[in-house]
Amino acid sequence: MKFNPADTIQDLQYFGEFGGVNPSISDSSTYTFLSAKTMVDTFEGNIDGCHLYSRHTTPSNLNLGDALAAMEGTETANVAASGMGSITPVLLQLCDAGDHIVSSRTIYGGTYAFLKNFIPRLGIQTSFVDITKLAIVEAAITKNTKILYCESVSNPLLEVADIIGLSAIAKKHNLKLVVDNTFSPLSITPAKLGADIVCHSLTKFINGSSDAVGGVVCGSQEFINDLRSVNDGASMLLGSTMDSLRASSILKNMRTLHIRMKQHSKNAAFLAGKFHADGLITVYPGLESHPSHELFKSMMNAEYGFGGMLTIDAGSLEKANALMELMQQKNIGYLAVSLGFYKTLFSAPGTSTSSEISEDEQKEMGLTDGLIRFSIGLDNDIERTYRMMKTCMIEVGVLENELVL
Repeated sequence: MKFNPADTIQDLQYFGEFGGVNPSISDSSTYTFLSAKTMVDTFEGNIDGCHLYSRHTTPSNLNLGDALAAMEGTETANVAASGMGSITPVLLQLCDAGDHIVSSRTIYGGTYAFLKNFIPRLGIQTSFVDITKLAIVEAAITKNTKILYCESVSNPLLEVADIIGLSAIAKKHNLKLVVDNTFSPLSITPAKLGADIVCHSLTKFINGSSDAVGGVVCGSQEFINDLRSVNDGASMLLGSTMDSLRASSILKNMRTLHIRMKQHSKNAAFLAGKFHADGLITVYPGLESHPSHELFKSMMNAEYGFGGMLTIDAGSLEKANALMELMQQKNIGYLAVSLGFYKTLFSAPGTSTSSEISEDEQKEMGLTDGLIRFSIGLDNDIERTYRMMKTCMIEVGVLENELVL
């Protein structure tokens, strides 16, 4: 039977302490033991089912981790206080001083800044490459390389990683393939395509309500145990712990993820098609004009579509800003970073979420001043939304004046 990530979430069964249909929330920072020996054994990792201190584990965090591991098809998962709080421990756990990482050049600005500016202090170097060209990726590998790092669909340029091809390279050179799947939950399942470790910012589509910050690492039991080790585990010792109340709320929101992702994808595909037909430079993996359209189709879980993210080029930063301000004024969406909200969110990544990348590097990778990144919302009447957007585009000069039907 074909793996369906939404079904694996639905098939999980939890009961609360008193038979509630929602699992009970463990609102405690520390836990008591009936014997001192059990505490010692728990510290040493020899006891399952016992909790010691909430930076280690909590029942609520483990429940959320189970659901996320089921969704991604991995043995287990470890949740964290933010997306960066999940990604950075993974990289530090796998690398020592003198090691090397090969990373996609188009990734979230915070991850880019960590790789470019922070971990060189620890003696870890990164080569940034065009992840869509496998020969270039392989040529960048050195004897010190430990990780291939990419995003399934890149932020903000929406480049698509060939996860199967990258996995073959990683296995050939005994590397770990780490994939950030934040932009494409359910649509792509990287672990089923050969990724060793899958990360998400739970803040985005998975939570879906822009009221919580969180992250997750999905992987093997052995690797998650390493991250949680009280002696040398990066997740444990760096302390990016998720609060139990937040874990519980995100777990509840996951139950509607499959419905939300279908609507995000449906709306984004409709708008992308209209914008492309209007002559705008539009990037969306669901468009046949996207250079990796067929690659995405070959990897995707088709019923969840091509995702809710698209970009257009307004021609200049001035026009991009004017358009976004007008769309917010007309209540089409919000001028805000992040993604996965019920309302459409839009931002100019060159001056926001990718501002950590130098102007020269932005130009080299094709990140233009006029680029607007859209996280398309759950609008009920997407044709009405399109008409409103097009009116705004005409008003600020992004499109030529014409009768809006």
